[in-house]
Amino acid sequence: MIYTKTELGQTAVQNRTVALTPRQRSAFIMFDGKRSMEDVVKATSGFGVTAEDIHHLISLGLLAPAAVQAPAEPLPEVSAQNADGSPTLSAQEHYSKAYPIATRLTAALGLRGFRLNLAVEAAGDIDKLKELAPKIKEAVGPEKFKELEQALYL
Repeated sequence: MIYTKTELGQTAVQNRTVALTPRQRSAFIMFDGKRSMEDVVKATSGFGVTAEDIHHLISLGLLAPAAVQAPAEPLPEVSAQNADGSPTLSAQEHYSKAYPIATRLTAALGLRGFRLNLAVEAAGDIDKLKELAPKIKEAVGPEKFKELEQALYL
């Protein structure tokens, strides 16, 4: 099942009003409404995260099942082309390509990148991700940042 952070969860973790273990906090950061519980457990298994940790977050009301919503209207097709004749990506396509990379990079920072990860998850469009790019590059280093840079700017 796919879970997302609740408002209570975001506030509680940000203000540290709920005591969580480091592995529970790491797992919490990974939930973005797109990943399933199994995906998060697999991605954080190196930290020792188990399904019981996720169930604990759910029981505290920090996570809730993600609501499945269809887009209000289809995204417009973009027919612009690059100088070489290849089609350009729309802003939404850039965002869809860059967001998972940015989330993965910042989530891998653990507690050190917690606030940056929250900022990435709050970024609702490509322009906001581009605003965060210098901070992400500084946090992860230029080598790891190359993948995100290509998704953001190419």
